[in-house]
Amino acid sequence: MLHKRIAIDLGTANTLVWVAGQGIVANEPTVVAISADDNRVVAVGEDAKKMLGRTPEALVASRPMREGVIADYAVTEAMLRYFIGNVMGRVYLIKPEVMVCVPAGCTQVERRAALDATLSAGAAHAFLIDEPLAAAIGAGIPVSAPSGSMILDIGGGSAEAAVISLGGVVAHKSVRVAGNKIDESIADYLKKKHNLIVGDQTAEYIKIRIGSALKMAKEEKLEISGRDLVFGLPRSVVIDSSEVTAAIRPTLLQIISAVKGVLEDTPPELAADIIDKGIILSGGTSLLRNLDRLVTEETGVPAHVAEDPLLCVVRGTGVVLENIDLWKRSVTSRS
Repeated sequence: MLHKRIAIDLGTANTLVWVAGQGIVANEPTVVAISADDNRVVAVGEDAKKMLGRTPEALVASRPMREGVIADYAVTEAMLRYFIGNVMGRVYLIKPEVMVCVPAGCTQVERRAALDATLSAGAAHAFLIDEPLAAAIGAGIPVSAPSGSMILDIGGGSAEAAVISLGGVVAHKSVRVAGNKIDESIADYLKKKHNLIVGDQTAEYIKIRIGSALKMAKEEKLEISGRDLVFGLPRSVVIDSSEVTAAIRPTLLQIISAVKGVLEDTPPELAADIIDKGIILSGGTSLLRNLDRLVTEETGVPAHVAEDPLLCVVRGTGVVLENIDLWKRSVTSRS
């Protein structure tokens, strides 16, 4: 095998890179900092994330992925080139084979953009795989079996529910509502209720520290700082976990409506399998406390969080890339 094989989970919040024979080699935030003068990439990943909301005029730190798809083509290509270069080294004669995940619900134009960006970034062959299928494989679900399995993959930009049987997606629904929209809900709540403006990173910190999908038995409190909406001066407030639960509930119900939509479209034979096996949750947002319990309450189907939910998609992509001949009909490719 001359070509090096690289699998990339190009997420809205985090990008994970897997290399055949090495496993996962990178897990970085999907953030790129670019100098405004000459469009040069200054920082990628963790270093660039620290710059979000803190840059001078000469620097622009941005997230090139929005709602699971490419929002800024040039910056995404630069980021892919950075990750491929890290794996391959500065000079390489034989270009690698690269597989990237896309949401199952994305359009043909968005798929083409992902393939083009991957090839422009230095890949010899570019492959695309649907995220729910990759997540199911990475979560250890027997996707090739003639029985139905359901996965709910909730990332930073999109949430996807899919029923998988015989190695393919039977029914799926995608909503562009996920971790980032939950952060926005928290920021909006603080603005309306406490007249406090906070940034994305503070909202995410609140979600991780005291966020819960259902009311917790023991209340938790957190002091946060931001800018006063009325006076424009820095100010701190103390919020509790029940406030966060109330703020994010409408957003979570939008995600659950996608699950219900898929269950309605599922053939009866497969629906019976799903009742037995339950719904598997993957993606970083599935780590939100009590989310599995909320899904179970709202749908009546038992829900479980996969082991290492953040890594499911990239692991599944790696498995498909290593056995590409078996999965040919499930991937799109171009060279």
